[in-house]
Amino acid sequence: MPAETITTTELTTVRCGTHDVALLTFRRADGTEGPTPLGPAGLAELERRVGDAVARAEAGEVSGIVLTGTGRTFLAGADLELVRSTHDRGDALTLGRLGHRVVSALLDAPVPTIALVNGTALGGGLEVALACAMRVGVAGARPLGLPETHLGLIPGWGGSFLLPHLVGPAAAAEVIIANPLRGNTTLDAEAALAAGILDRIVPAGAFPADAIGDLLDHPVRTLAPETSDTTGWDEALAPHRDRVARAATAGRPAPARALDLLAAAATSPRPEAFAREDEALADLIGTPALHASLYALELLRHARPARDASSPIRRIGVLGGGLMATQLATLLAVTLDAEVVMREVDEDRCERARSLLAQQRDALSERLPAQRIAALEAAVTVGTGHDGFADAQLVIEAVFEEMEVKRAVFAEVEPHLSPEAILATNTSALSVTAMAEGLARPERLVGIHFFNPVAVMPLVEIVRTPHTDPAVVDAARALAHAAGKVTVDVADAPGFIVNRLLVRLLGEILGELEAGTDVDVVATALDPIGLPMGPLQLLQLVGPAVAAHVLHTLRAELGPRYPESPGLDAMVEAGASFLLGPPRAATPHDPAVARWFTPDDPRPSTAARVLQRVQHALAEEVHLMLADGVADVRAIDTAMITGANWPLHRGGITPYLDEVGAAEATGGVFHPDGL
Repeated sequence: MPAETITTTELTTVRCGTHDVALLTFRRADGTEGPTPLGPAGLAELERRVGDAVARAEAGEVSGIVLTGTGRTFLAGADLELVRSTHDRGDALTLGRLGHRVVSALLDAPVPTIALVNGTALGGGLEVALACAMRVGVAGARPLGLPETHLGLIPGWGGSFLLPHLVGPAAAAEVIIANPLRGNTTLDAEAALAAGILDRIVPAGAFPADAIGDLLDHPVRTLAPETSDTTGWDEALAPHRDRVARAATAGRPAPARALDLLAAAATSPRPEAFAREDEALADLIGTPALHASLYALELLRHARPARDASSPIRRIGVLGGGLMATQLATLLAVTLDAEVVMREVDEDRCERARSLLAQQRDALSERLPAQRIAALEAAVTVGTGHDGFADAQLVIEAVFEEMEVKRAVFAEVEPHLSPEAILATNTSALSVTAMAEGLARPERLVGIHFFNPVAVMPLVEIVRTPHTDPAVVDAARALAHAAGKVTVDVADAPGFIVNRLLVRLLGEILGELEAGTDVDVVATALDPIGLPMGPLQLLQLVGPAVAAHVLHTLRAELGPRYPESPGLDAMVEAGASFLLGPPRAATPHDPAVARWFTPDDPRPSTAARVLQRVQHALAEEVHLMLADGVADVRAIDTAMITGANWPLHRGGITPYLDEVGAAEATGGVFHPDGL
């Protein structure tokens, strides 16, 4: 295996009440703070230190063994960089067996073992804690969980055996299967206590010697049993079977494999259960889902703003007073502690903007103190003139998505601004370069495309024109980072990244409807991709009118590969919906949508051909974007993950297009060296 980040284990003796206790403390070998992952070398050292502690116990020198971490981390689990670097089955077996040896040594210790979970305990880190007889959590410690199936693995160091015997199969399946599939939900110490994973919580601060001593005097658990009453075991796991089947259809084999391990744990002796985990880990180590997930995590790690991200911009103007404009004003006022002045065209619209701002403050009042809400109300003002714009450091427009409207508001506001002010547009598809025509200072204009809803969606596309001053681009990026957003840099091109690709996808779907393909076929054809919602749900969420407008815009800019859709235009005119309810992922589509799509020469397709058509269209569009210098592969993947919720297990979009052969068929693979 390649080099690993070494986690060392320090062995000392501490006094806890009436007991001398062997204390094993995890820390990074390089002395830096941060995650403490385990690879072969770290596991081997941990095994030696556990052996040393056991020897002290057998010699009567200590009457308990305590494991804990440093800083905000208990133990981070397997070294994911190490996992990402290999596809080798033998490497997986080595890592799994080493972990199981450590876990077995703790389970077989001759004295009580206690995990003092002081912070992050994920994956193998939590499994080490589960191998202890008791677990104490420091108040507020987080995150805790077994997220392996989210990545494409299974809990490979005993988790699928130990957890169901500790908390029952139903609760274990929530942690191992449901939570990872539910946006990778994790627990804090309090939730872990409620779930039965932890036995006690102690205050943060000094080492809780008295609490440890009390647990040794009055144990609350025995070691996890190797067998259990299996009554109701299958019934407890049954609710998860449909979920894991859907995940498998979408290219995620790990959840189904984890469910099989949970089911087998009911009657398996420990050695058999651990061997089964080793085999599952080895089977999954080379899967596309695992390596695409790890590639995506690496993208996100580099794309996320730094904890100390800041911007000098404290005075902001917002043009417009609709939902998007008020969301922007609220976000920037809260995250940048900025003063925001908004402009609308008349007093009626100003009142509507004030009402929207009040609604957003009400939503924030659940997590912000009253004093902060009052300050927010004072920080954002709305009017019909340009008062307050003279000293604005940045002015962003969020008006109707029409070029002439945007040009008009910029032309009107620019004379009121200082020469150093930045002009920004929140357009989702229009040319920023064209928007700059007629401006006195086109080099001060930049695209800062936030996604809706602004407070929730993590992505901002930073759009540069050929004229944009690089310092303006840097300032826009810094502002977005200070607002807590992921950014990608994009050259000015129609639709930028996310909308260009999503509208291309939706255009192909509409093309199938126009050709007479059955609505049910179209609605489900993309299920194997694993998107968060089907294409008809997405069309309705975007809104048929908005979809039609952007489709027409991109057709005018990019040509006939963005097709006309008379059926969609007719639906917009009639106010019709693609769905039988509100636009959500679970809302069923309306089969009667077919009445709007009536081809003269029907050429219906199959689900497989619809899927291939979309795959090839997306691959073609990515190739064109790369050729035109719109963005690089990493930016495209980052944007699709954070701006379109493209599945993590697909690694964004380009690894998926490589995997299914669409990239090769349309111009060549995007990752010639693989992931």
